[in-house]
Amino acid sequence: MGVERLDDHDYPALTIGQAADLIGVAPAFLRSLDSADLLHPHRSDGGQRRYSRRQVEFAARVRELADEGHTIAGAASILTLRGDLADAQRDLEAARAERDEARAERDEARADLARAHDDLDRLRGA
Repeated sequence: MGVERLDDHDYPALTIGQAADLIGVAPAFLRSLDSADLLHPHRSDGGQRRYSRRQVEFAARVRELADEGHTIAGAASILTLRGDLADAQRDLEAARAERDEARAERDEARADLARAHDDLDRLRGA
């Protein structure tokens, strides 16, 4: 596995300083997210926090909401609800696709049954 792990959004490749620089905050902001139990960075063998791209993106969204006047806890709730809504929308789309597929299969089965009835009627009439 080498460099390709850097493409993994969940690979903890960034130190706290790097992550903080990327989103324009002090490392204390990231530590506060950890203390608030909102973000759980990986710990290196030496105990240093390591952040994944996904975690940095989450922290950046928390910061944006905090900059808009939301508390950190409120921002985390908003992001959680947004994620839940996105999950629900994906589930709904999948359920609709399954429903449409089931309807198509039902319609095909009905057409097959109608053809079978027509064949049976022809055989009886012959």
